[in-house]
Amino acid sequence: MTSFLDIATIITIGLMIGTEFAVSAFINPVLSRLDDRARFDAIRLFAARLGFAMPFWYCLGLLLLIAQTILFRHRPQFALLATATGLWTTVIVLTLVFLVPINNRMTQLMPNAPAHEALAEHGKWDSMHRIRVAVLTVAMVLFLVAIHV
Repeated sequence: MTSFLDIATIITIGLMIGTEFAVSAFINPVLSRLDDRARFDAIRLFAARLGFAMPFWYCLGLLLLIAQTILFRHRPQFALLATATGLWTTVIVLTLVFLVPINNRMTQLMPNAPAHEALAEHGKWDSMHRIRVAVLTVAMVLFLVAIHV
């Protein structure tokens, strides 16, 4: 059971962090080279697509981390797993408070709206997103260390 849970957790949170990293390291830099209108349209489409899938993915990752933490509650790795789960939970809360409202504003802007509005919102979102990716990566490293100690 534990090895199946380990694999499921690694795949779920690993792919999610990889997707979030790709947005920050590859997609956004490419989008920044487009003219404002094309960039705005692409940002709006990405915000809608990822904004739909990510909540489920984040929750699944959290549930798997909670399950891992419960399984290791009487073992020395508990503190690492509890910290990883706490970081993941914090990221979700901060995402709901700060990033989701920005994402929603970007998806709701009409295609003929001034592009500078969306681009300003996207700049704020991208700055916070980079911090989110770093914290999620720390959570995953703590999880990996815990299950392999």
